[in-house]
Amino acid sequence: QVRLVESGGGLVQREGSVRLSCAVSGIIFKIYPMAWYRQAAGKQRELVASITPGGTTDYLDSVKGRFTIARDNGQNTIYLQMNSLKPEDTAVYYCKADRPTRSAPEYWGQGTQVTVSS
Repeated sequence: QVRLVESGGGLVQREGSVRLSCAVSGIIFKIYPMAWYRQAAGKQRELVASITPGGTTDYLDSVKGRFTIARDNGQNTIYLQMNSLKPEDTAVYYCKADRPTRSAPEYWGQGTQVTVSS
């Protein structure tokens, strides 16, 4: 059974920091590209950050310089370090295991709420 379990969300003040974790089991983690998405109330889900199996990262423009995605292949976990948080970062944050091949499935976590107060 594949499981992606996010943790670390909560209420934080403007300019504060939060680190999200996503623990993955049931797949060969090291071959999967991984990503963090977020969905704010009333808005579409958007890609926040991604990391390839080799460690190459990419970010949504609005979070560049503030957020850092990382992976630990030994712990089957990815992280999202979020600094200098803004109220507009408030959303449910989801972890995703992207398809390593065209025929492979993708997997999502259940999400964790991050609320940034002003």
